[in-house]
Amino acid sequence: VQLQASGGGLVQAGDSLRLSCAASGRSTFTNYVFGWFRQAPGKEREFVAAITYNLGTTSYADSVKGRFTISRDRAKNTVYLQMNSLKPDDTAIYLCATGTRFGSTWANENEYGFWGQGTQVTVSS
Repeated sequence: VQLQASGGGLVQAGDSLRLSCAASGRSTFTNYVFGWFRQAPGKEREFVAAITYNLGTTSYADSVKGRFTISRDRAKNTVYLQMNSLKPDDTAIYLCATGTRFGSTWANENEYGFWGQGTQVTVSS
């Protein structure tokens, strides 16, 4: 599986961005969960949001609930992260990941088997 993340950039606080994660390498991603993680300088990687590719069930970190929306377009094999009301604390490299084997949570980065290269999001105050 290959993942290509895009859509990052430099924005001001309160602005919006939409990240994309294009997936390839499988005939279908029906059994996959796609997640977005982020890593700021000097901080650990943290879970942002996840979605099941088949049913579109979603999960969010508390820090982004109500501001970020994860979605997928099965026709394009692409997962999106719509980010609204951005804050300087959202500044990080955003990475998309996918996998098929999960325990009780989709927030554990160790359970994702495939990762994209990341896209930088910088929010100025």
